[in-house]
Amino acid sequence: MDYSPSVEEMGEALAQSLAAGLWRPQDTALLFHDLDRLRARGREIVEAFPEGCLHTVAVKANPLPPLLNELRALGFGAEAASLPELLLALEAGFEPQTIAFDSPAKTVQELALALQAGVMVNCDNLDEAARVAAILDGRSPKASVGLRINPQVGLGSIAGSSTAGAYSKFGVPLDQEREAVLTALARWPFLTALHLHVGSQGCGLDLLRAGVRRVYDLAREAEGQTGRRIEFLDIGGGLPFPYLGGSAPVDPVQYAQTLARNCPGLFTDFTVVTEFGRFLQAGAGFSMSRVEYLKRQGETRTAVLHFGADLLPRECLRPGEWPHVFAAFDAQGRPRTGPEYVHQLAGPLCFSGDFPGRDQMLPELRAGDYVAVRDTGAYTLSMWSRYNSRPMPRVLGFERLAGRLAFRVLKERETEAQVLDFWR
Repeated sequence: MDYSPSVEEMGEALAQSLAAGLWRPQDTALLFHDLDRLRARGREIVEAFPEGCLHTVAVKANPLPPLLNELRALGFGAEAASLPELLLALEAGFEPQTIAFDSPAKTVQELALALQAGVMVNCDNLDEAARVAAILDGRSPKASVGLRINPQVGLGSIAGSSTAGAYSKFGVPLDQEREAVLTALARWPFLTALHLHVGSQGCGLDLLRAGVRRVYDLAREAEGQTGRRIEFLDIGGGLPFPYLGGSAPVDPVQYAQTLARNCPGLFTDFTVVTEFGRFLQAGAGFSMSRVEYLKRQGETRTAVLHFGADLLPRECLRPGEWPHVFAAFDAQGRPRTGPEYVHQLAGPLCFSGDFPGRDQMLPELRAGDYVAVRDTGAYTLSMWSRYNSRPMPRVLGFERLAGRLAFRVLKERETEAQVLDFWR
């Protein structure tokens, strides 16, 4: 299965959802999730790695409970970066010992709750590890407790999504604090895991491999000094996703095989934990907006859509780093054809940078048409902005049954009353 849906597949979902009456008058935009594609991506990751790994889905990529349930059914755990994400994972039915709690700003109360619940805790820094020691007070934790390491192997091509430079807000810097880390591992027997993450997009295979190798070497050194095992190596996520199509820059099989060659015993001597999010979810989702107006200013064609920086903030503010494929459909859901023209795709928000797509070559759009944005299954809905107080759109999931698409509502559109309640 391709990483992303084709124009024809998106048009099929649009046409069948229109025919099924799933676009109500208030539904000026809908988000779609291809459940078959999501399951295929999950199975691809599980099959690429040796047995015995714990694969977790990064809740922050897409916190919708029905999607978390789909991945839990495939054997995934969950990675939570806040207390509400942790509670979402527990509510979705993930076993506590399969949930990794990775927030960089955990309070004492949050740590105590997580330890009591029996989830895996990855301490972001040595001060946090000291808090855990005080909470445990000599008791053994119910699940693993780890320490996040910044392996300092460099930045990827997108600095804002890279976390392994010489400086990072995350983790303990290995070059400066190596001895302090080894001392902590010797002092606190509850530390049985090491954690790293080099970035979530723009990180190539060499950078991913180098980050894991540095922490793998640290684990071996700690075992030699303390005489006890480091049981878990949490290698984070970070497989880059091909937003403009084509094959993945790094596929899971290539990644796992490279790690096995470069880190002897990695998959036999440790339980390897992964935290994929974007690679799992991005290509399984796409977004559709009705064209409300087509504005002509000379030769400039501006299509006004019903989402923009509220749904796609990074794409609007840094389009060079976060490009997407757009497609145009008529009011019946048929792909628009004919001569192509440059279109500016404008969002509905009141600021001048609200353009999810600039200079897009598309057949001439009309009011009432639809524009699709591909690969929005990850880091879109979860980044929804309250600016201008627009309601979050309806979210549909679909799968292929008996030659047609079977739809279900994954999340209902917010009402205006719910938006008002948010601010009251």
